[in-house]
Amino acid sequence: MSTTEALQPRELDVRPMLRAGEEPFQAIMDAVSSLAPGQTLRLIAPFRPVPLYSVMANRGFAASDRALDGGDWEVLFSPIEADETEEEGLALGSSPSAVFWGDPVVELDLCDLPPPEPMVRILEALEGLQAGDVLFALLAREPVFLFPELAKRQHEWAGNFDAAGTTYRLLVRHGGGKGH
Repeated sequence: MSTTEALQPRELDVRPMLRAGEEPFQAIMDAVSSLAPGQTLRLIAPFRPVPLYSVMANRGFAASDRALDGGDWEVLFSPIEADETEEEGLALGSSPSAVFWGDPVVELDLCDLPPPEPMVRILEALEGLQAGDVLFALLAREPVFLFPELAKRQHEWAGNFDAAGTTYRLLVRHGGGKGH
């Protein structure tokens, strides 16, 4: 039996938090941080948490979900083997077509800004771009809250940390969507 098979999934039920009007994102990230290597997170939610899938993919987890009785959802976030995650050196969740994108028309160094300012500046800059235009940004941390916003606006992204692991490099290709 492998180590992965020996580990029981860690369960996190966010329904009570949501009923209390609390935002469960930090609790989910804390649960992910406390997982043992190879351990799966079993998340129970009152809806299918699709925006979380790209955040978790970027952290190296694959999602599989199923509807439960009463409209609730169970999502298993299982770690992906390291050799499955390497695609052109980009982080999981990155668009594989990024290697074919043109040169950026906008470059932003946002390393010295506190959150949420980098996300605000990137979204504002994208508003002035045309479909297919590429934006490049340097960030002090992985922009996990930005990824669902980019997906909602139909933009593609690709990113990774530099070799030192201190700066996150992000490319965003404008998808033509105007939604907020």
